[in-house]
Amino acid sequence: MEGMELVSFQIISAVGTARSLMMEALADAREGNYDAAAEKLEEANEHMGTGHHAHAGLIQKEAQGEQIEFSLLFMHAEDQLMTTLTLRDLVGEMIEMYKKINA
Repeated sequence: MEGMELVSFQIISAVGTARSLMMEALADAREGNYDAAAEKLEEANEHMGTGHHAHAGLIQKEAQGEQIEFSLLFMHAEDQLMTTLTLRDLVGEMIEMYKKINA
């Protein structure tokens, strides 16, 4: 595996791990374990950074004139990246809601 296929799977893997950690953080918050939730969100953000870095590298290559091959797999990777970014924002807000509800 090389090139776009490899980068696509790097993005999918990184953001998939981040997504799982975010959902675990939300479950922790529901139980009132806010410290554990915060730790999981921090780890999730590290994985998001890995996925975002891989994606940004492709954008830079294209901006420098390199032809980037488009594929359904890459489109799926971008979709996973963008939906997980949205999920991160929602989970953060939901954790804050749990804090207020449980206070």
